[in-house]
Amino acid sequence: MSLIVRPIVGRRAKISALGTYVPPDVITNKDLEKLVDTNDQWIVERTGIRERHKLAKGLGVSDMCTEAAKKCLAARGIEPDKIGEFGVEAILVGTVTPDMMYPATACLVQNKIGAKGAWGFDVSAGCSGFVFALQAGVALVESGAHAKVLVCGGDANTRMTDYTDRATCVLFGDGAGAVLIEPAEEGETGFIDYVHEVDGSGGVSLYMPGGGSLNPSTHETVDKKMHYIHQDGQAVYKFAVRKMAEVTTKVLERNGVSGAELDCFIPHQANLRIIKATADRLGMDPERVIVNIEKYGNTSSGSIPLAMETAIGQGKLKKGDLVLLAAVGAGFTVGAALLRWEI
Repeated sequence: MSLIVRPIVGRRAKISALGTYVPPDVITNKDLEKLVDTNDQWIVERTGIRERHKLAKGLGVSDMCTEAAKKCLAARGIEPDKIGEFGVEAILVGTVTPDMMYPATACLVQNKIGAKGAWGFDVSAGCSGFVFALQAGVALVESGAHAKVLVCGGDANTRMTDYTDRATCVLFGDGAGAVLIEPAEEGETGFIDYVHEVDGSGGVSLYMPGGGSLNPSTHETVDKKMHYIHQDGQAVYKFAVRKMAEVTTKVLERNGVSGAELDCFIPHQANLRIIKATADRLGMDPERVIVNIEKYGNTSSGSIPLAMETAIGQGKLKKGDLVLLAAVGAGFTVGAALLRWEI
């Protein structure tokens, strides 16, 4: 392998800590059998999902991101009462299920963790929200603007799921993760390269039509179920299989890496068939492909950090490993990032 490390103007950036959170309440496939015309075998065969977590009433995405952020910072040795002193300078949150239209979820997380003086914003990119926010955080560190950037990804999809729609209600769960981005030390590589794209023509295939400025909330929008996830499953599946393979291949080829040379592939957990199709296109050993969709379902922006934790727990993600991240989301959005794991 002749890895081509992307030149940067300033310094290199790396992930220095990870934390995740899923709510304790679980929805199993057997639970869904009581709500819609479906069954456990059909769900597992079509999606690979067996259960998913559900956020309790009275809590929001900011609460999940806050718990993940606290764990992340504690893993870096920054205790809750010291966060303000240790200089988390920016907080970026990838989500499409914010607590409310405004203020931004990043503002709520900043207040809840006590990151005094930090600024931040939300990134709305569907299931690619975490990888998009991650690259923004990397840019802030590489430029020299900041030394500690907290990047969260989290969604409460069950809040936007129509549990009379058998096509979508089996797919989604709730969860969040957070990573700390810091300058890489001498001898470390950290982030190497990325490829991100959007294709706005796909917006009609996966969207939530109600609640924005086009269709503000009214009795009519509620009655028409416009505040739920609307998805053309076939269109999303075809796009995801094609584009996830394209962007991952592109970022590997321009860095002189083959799929067989990767130590770990961490894809967005939307559908087991999409994950397998992408891994096959890359020529990857299945043992190096991280899959936890059976436990969490599609947690949108939360899925990649949750999969990072799974990879660590399984001993498949270690310091020095060459890692590929990839996601496809509503918009359509597509993202892939290549990095060395430096924890």
